[in-house]
Amino acid sequence: MQSMKMMVQVGFIAGLLGTGAVFAATPAAAPATTNGKPAPTAVDASGPSELIESSANVILSGIDTRRAEFRKDPTGLYDLVEKTLLPNFDTPYAAQLVLGQHWREATPDQRKRFVDAFYKSLLYQYGDAMIDFTADRLKVFPTKVAAEDVRATVRTEIKRSNGTKVAVNYTMRKVNGAWKAWDVVIDGISYVKSYREDYGADVQQNGLDAVIARLEAKAQSAKTAKVKTT
Repeated sequence: MQSMKMMVQVGFIAGLLGTGAVFAATPAAAPATTNGKPAPTAVDASGPSELIESSANVILSGIDTRRAEFRKDPTGLYDLVEKTLLPNFDTPYAAQLVLGQHWREATPDQRKRFVDAFYKSLLYQYGDAMIDFTADRLKVFPTKVAAEDVRATVRTEIKRSNGTKVAVNYTMRKVNGAWKAWDVVIDGISYVKSYREDYGADVQQNGLDAVIARLEAKAQSAKTAKVKTT
């Protein structure tokens, strides 16, 4: 159960981009490609599947060209992930679902701090797990949506180093006409549901300010540790 929880944690950063970095085992020298073609340099937001696949390959292409640099200093990797992920991920909506009833009780400042701290604590702890991931482990299945659809699920499959395959599904919704991801479900486990259970009890016992402060400290500590050890 603990290893699956780790998958969900990494899924927030890597899985939502389709990379599934937690399953990576060995680095590769070949550049990231999609169906044998060069990886895109820009995200294609024309549809749910296109968004997931192109986001993944933008990240993977960037990692491939700067892998040695990122191994020495992951700061550039964090910037790459943020620039690609944040515009296409409905972070406030996901955070709202994670906090549940506590979101309604939170002030605007508390909401903003929670969103920032939650995202960054995961990014700095697990983001560099993507350094060794390669595109041949990812398969994105086409998702058919009608023009009037506002919800969609993108199915993908990640191949582990031992050859077994894991289902990784992305829950999407339209926000102001643009598709955005807000949840990742890895082998049936939703990161939103998982963290709602964790944080709900924590906030109930210690209060939202204490939880936010701990997340902020965790994010800063993880970031500092990454820089010092590279």
